[in-house]
Amino acid sequence: MEENKSPLVEYWIEKSKESLHSAELEFQHGSLNFSVNRLYYSIFYIVNAYFFLKGKSFKKHAGVKSAFHKDLIKTNTLDKKYGKLYDVLFEAREEGDYKPFIEFEKEQVEDWIGKVKNFVKEMEILIEQEKRV
Repeated sequence: MEENKSPLVEYWIEKSKESLHSAELEFQHGSLNFSVNRLYYSIFYIVNAYFFLKGKSFKKHAGVKSAFHKDLIKTNTLDKKYGKLYDVLFEAREEGDYKPFIEFEKEQVEDWIGKVKNFVKEMEILIEQEKRV
């Protein structure tokens, strides 16, 4: 990995972790829409860290999502369950942010929190492996 990439990769990883922590706090305070938003961004930031490491950047969220599926899910680099999680949170975040009167179930958001924690751990492992290549 080029040395000048390292600080930005670490920045996006940290943003991912901060977003996950924020999602947990929002959940604890009963702000489920905000929790879902932060969960999505936790995934978005860690995926961006990976692609930045690979020399790729995107202008739109849909571009990140498309590359994620093409480069990590279809190649079986990551389990397909993470592709489904990304898709679900992509849609849920958009609904929660832009559609009125959207409410999420507490149990569903709690489940997503656990899944995003696992996703972030998997992505960190993948990023560390890529750094050694």
